[in-house]
Amino acid sequence: MASFLLPHTLLGEGPHKVVAVHGWLADRSAYAPLLADLDLGAFQYAAVDLRGYGEAKGAVGSFTTAEGAADVLDLADRLGWERFSLIGHSMGACVAQRVLVAAPHRVRRLVGVSPVPAQGLQLTPEQWELFASAAHVPENRRTIIDFTTSGVRPGAWLDRMVDRSLAVSDPKAFRAWLDSWAGEDFHTEVDGADVPALVVTGALDPALSSDLMRETWLRSYPRGELVELPSAGHYAMDEVPLELIRTVEDFLRADENGDEAGAGGEGASA
Repeated sequence: MASFLLPHTLLGEGPHKVVAVHGWLADRSAYAPLLADLDLGAFQYAAVDLRGYGEAKGAVGSFTTAEGAADVLDLADRLGWERFSLIGHSMGACVAQRVLVAAPHRVRRLVGVSPVPAQGLQLTPEQWELFASAAHVPENRRTIIDFTTSGVRPGAWLDRMVDRSLAVSDPKAFRAWLDSWAGEDFHTEVDGADVPALVVTGALDPALSSDLMRETWLRSYPRGELVELPSAGHYAMDEVPLELIRTVEDFLRADENGDEAGAGGEGASA
């Protein structure tokens, strides 16, 4: 795979380095609601644009999670980050887990926010058609966002989320990414990984639920933890930004305490 410098926003000067990877329906602007309230003294964050998104809309590539992981590792090398933690939202969590597969010694802590598990996501033929055609049908993107937030969000918010998604993603890349994050199963490569691994779910997200995470994420990661945010759906960054920051940064900060403190959620036995 050809080397590619991921466009990114670098924030903070803290010693704990963190790469944040966006999901399928957004670019790195997905993290914008969090930026003003992050602990930039403890952490330094790099929020990236994957190929086909944001400032990388015109990039060529295979648009796979493995390629995305290689790009993340290349960025970390360029930044001089030997070890770092990873945050991945939805599809981005597959990229983050692929980084763990490729370079487990470099990953301090792993966070999945409404993550697609390493098993991929089983979709019915009807669901697959909905997702696949969303590349060119804006209404399908709206249907997906509405469903994964339990149909309780305002119409104007749904419209804004769709408008952002269309503006920041290349349709061809968007469609190609689906085959990778939904269709690939690499869970045997992460099973038993000795990394603290937090999964954050939204109670209003029926697609990537806490029950699914108990069957997937927590079974893969012996040091896994689960926190469910009661007022969130699939887009916790937009829906409950302060709760998400507190949950994630408390978990990341536990690394400085010898892993003694958790995020206050369920353990791997849940």
